[in-house]
Amino acid sequence: MPIVQQPDRDAPRWLSSYYFLRAGVSVGWVAAALTIGRAAPPAAAVLLVAYPAWDAVANLLDARRNGGLAANPSQSLNAAVSGAVAVAVAVALGWSLHAVLAVFGVWAILSGLLQLVTGLRRWKAGAQWAMVLSGAQSTLAGGFFVTLAAGAAAPGIADLAPYAAFGAFYFLVSAVWLRVAMIRNASAEHLA
Repeated sequence: MPIVQQPDRDAPRWLSSYYFLRAGVSVGWVAAALTIGRAAPPAAAVLLVAYPAWDAVANLLDARRNGGLAANPSQSLNAAVSGAVAVAVAVALGWSLHAVLAVFGVWAILSGLLQLVTGLRRWKAGAQWAMVLSGAQSTLAGGFFVTLAAGAAAPGIADLAPYAAFGAFYFLVSAVWLRVAMIRNASAEHLA
């Protein structure tokens, strides 16, 4: 007799908490980028490397919590890409901020596409429309960063802050959407 896997009733709660965490880290990164990152180049360098490194860790955590790396190929690939980008940003810092922005641009394109795929794959989990929008917007922002990197104007960490802020917004929307759905479901079960 085949074993039927029961749905994980804690999955929406965990996913909501995960999205709240992602939003909080992004908000913290934006605040740090616009304050100490602007004022202290060494702090900006650390923040620029930390952002994709955190994305790699977050994707690994999420994939492992939701069936493992093999069951989540888009997140596994996103973690690998983000980890490689953290190293590439560290190397690009030795060249110029234009190079850093170009690396961020390519990463935003790739990670955006992978986030979009992840959102589509887990559509039934709820609130994934915001993750799909976030992935699409990340892809577009990446193209903008690559174009900006080729320009003459000197880029800085503040140029990346809106990108991270929009990411925080989309994670927050998904987190709240899932929590509201859980409250409604609990209320409906209570009334039944």
